[in-house]
Amino acid sequence: MKKSVPKNQSRELYKFFPFLMIIVFRFSILNAQQLVDKSVFSKIDSLTKSIENKVIEWRRDFHQHPELSNRETRTSSIVAAHLKRLGLKVETGIAHTGVVAVLEGNHPGPVVALRADMDALPVTEEVNLPFASKERTTYEGKEVGVMHACGHDVHTSILMGVAETLSKMKDKLRGKVKFIFQPAEEGAPEGEEGGAELMSKEGVFENLKPDLIFGLHTMYAEVGKILYAPGPTMASADNFSITVHGRGSHGAAPWLGIDPIVAAAQIVLGLQTIVSRQADLTEGAAVITVGTINGGTRHNIIPDYAEMTGTIRALNETTRNLLHERIKNVSEQIAKSFGATANVEIQNGYPVTVNNKELAGNSVKLLKSILGEKNIIEITPKMMAEDFSYFANKIQGFYFFIGIASPGTPADKIEANHSPRFYVDERAILFGMRSLAYLTVNALSDKTK
Repeated sequence: MKKSVPKNQSRELYKFFPFLMIIVFRFSILNAQQLVDKSVFSKIDSLTKSIENKVIEWRRDFHQHPELSNRETRTSSIVAAHLKRLGLKVETGIAHTGVVAVLEGNHPGPVVALRADMDALPVTEEVNLPFASKERTTYEGKEVGVMHACGHDVHTSILMGVAETLSKMKDKLRGKVKFIFQPAEEGAPEGEEGGAELMSKEGVFENLKPDLIFGLHTMYAEVGKILYAPGPTMASADNFSITVHGRGSHGAAPWLGIDPIVAAAQIVLGLQTIVSRQADLTEGAAVITVGTINGGTRHNIIPDYAEMTGTIRALNETTRNLLHERIKNVSEQIAKSFGATANVEIQNGYPVTVNNKELAGNSVKLLKSILGEKNIIEITPKMMAEDFSYFANKIQGFYFFIGIASPGTPADKIEANHSPRFYVDERAILFGMRSLAYLTVNALSDKTK
């Protein structure tokens, strides 16, 4: 027989109802932030620590033997061999030298992709390390040094370590992990295609489309720090060239010709007003930079033409399109005012890298709960560019940065990416492996995917 509750007791219980609801709500929020039992994170810590030295050795080997974009044959062969030893399904030769592997968990679930880039830069290393690069090659017709001056050796090694770690946890994994080792992030050589754009064209997501993708990058911040931006994170990057056609004459009699150098100088100044006076900077930053300007052969000859090239950066597509339109218009009209003409060519490059806000928010909550709130830092978007954007335009993506500077290093002593003195404190490698593995197992445990 059902026992009734006295009226006065039910009133007392009713008083506590709002407090019970608060407890339930807080529990549900906590559960949404962290979907995995803490013991799994402890397992990740143990496994990554056990292979830390091996992963550092991989990094040093890659650093000592860097390869330029679309030429990462040695690097990709080492990566592929490692993934095959782990028993993963491996594909090679994607976008020239790309490697893709799939790890299948023991339980059904979502598909999570992880990406690392493998290429180096035409930079001569100046860091005094026992494994410093001595490599040299020909780049755009010039003999150059080759160096991992942007940390791609670190990214590749970290992802190899994450693959080994997760392969030893198959019994705890739901779904699948797709490891993408990408060539040519720094841009394909002249006349070639490459990078994430070519991997996308060749169907990297067609056979097994991920639900989401994570990527990381080294950054000039202290080891142990993670930096991120919700929404737009890195800018689009387009190139432009402008040729100003005038009419040559003697430098002593400029009125007998049309001076393209003076017109070009005015165009350089005019381009800056596009950003400062025509772009809505409250919607996101923008940059137009003229990087080269050339014209003439002798001090007293006004040439027929002058040429300039530069870069265009924006943090949203509306501003990006506006800059393209206005660069053409401003250049042509200024040239016309001098009696000259301007031919403008714009070459589209990487799109804006945009973090999915919901995924970024959930990822940040998880990382804060494990690594500490003070170590997860929101930053403003950066005007550098990343072809991770091609992947993040197709599926939800979260791209974040890990610090690589030794604690206590003065800010003015930290060398930026692409510097010949770029240096990585290798303690960042263990931190990067753990961060990426935490996010992956947590995402795999999301049964809503």
